[in-house]
Amino acid sequence: MLNLNNSDSIAVIGAGSWGTALANLLALKGYQVKLWVYEPELGEILTGKRENTYYLPGITLDGRIDPCLDIVEVAQGQNILVSALPSQVVRPVIARLIRYLSPKPLIITASKGIEKGSLLTCSQVIREVLPTQIKPGIVALSGPSFAMEVAHGLPTVVVAASADSEAAALVQKIFSAPHFRVYTNPDIIGVELGGALKNVIAIAAGVSDGLRLGDNARAALITRGLAEISRLGTAMGASPLTFLGLAGLGDLVLTCAGPLSRNRTVGLRLSQGLKLNQILSEMRMVAEGVETVQAAIALGMKHQVELPICEAVYSLLYQDKDPRQGVIELMTRSLKEEFPFK
Repeated sequence: MLNLNNSDSIAVIGAGSWGTALANLLALKGYQVKLWVYEPELGEILTGKRENTYYLPGITLDGRIDPCLDIVEVAQGQNILVSALPSQVVRPVIARLIRYLSPKPLIITASKGIEKGSLLTCSQVIREVLPTQIKPGIVALSGPSFAMEVAHGLPTVVVAASADSEAAALVQKIFSAPHFRVYTNPDIIGVELGGALKNVIAIAAGVSDGLRLGDNARAALITRGLAEISRLGTAMGASPLTFLGLAGLGDLVLTCAGPLSRNRTVGLRLSQGLKLNQILSEMRMVAEGVETVQAAIALGMKHQVELPICEAVYSLLYQDKDPRQGVIELMTRSLKEEFPFK
């Protein structure tokens, strides 16, 4: 178990909105933070203006944040690393830096997605790329948390999940603040699946809102979306209780209804007749559900779990299905029990 002081350095990998918000949270608590920045232009802005004008405009960065373009410099000898990367680049970036960490690092993954191809969650990807001599504690940080609201100091509650209770408790201690409350949970697979799959359901919710189908429809999507997430998650060994918690229902409600949701925004634009390529070309930030839906469909097939909403979203994104036709097909599926009669 690490003995952590506020003067210790923490590496944050990824200077998007979430990585920047977490870096600022940690810095305001007194930690020295090295923030890896991918884009050289953004690195200059962060250093010069002390503001992430690309992803988190209007927030002044604490002076204890050191933006850096050199990932080796950021990772060198670090005991604590926060990965706030898009899920599809976790593997190459972590593989590149992992050799420079201390032998027993604490790695916190704040990404919400599933890797295509391997169908692994981000913590599983990280564990797979680790050399045998590295013995980390791996913790997933997830829950209903828009980066902009965290950056403004608005009350936020999240969960730190790990099979290692000491590692989860340490992350709880590191991140907890008067406006940022952290619970712990031993079910890391459930927490990661909830955080990833809710993005797919949020795309459907955006379509529904864009078509003005009403509050009834959105409530149904959230409820039945939670049923899909729970079915797949429990088939993969997660606890069903996790999906009633912060990383399940909490994050799902936020992402499906909140105006800051990138995935909901994708759905809104689909409802307006825009094609996926055009939507993505107009977005600076990553909408994780666009990629995760492909992994969700593959996982559903692998575990023989029915995922009708995920399948509908996939058809809208990748098969150019008309959104209204997708709604009709969901509503006219064969009739079923919500819960089996005893």
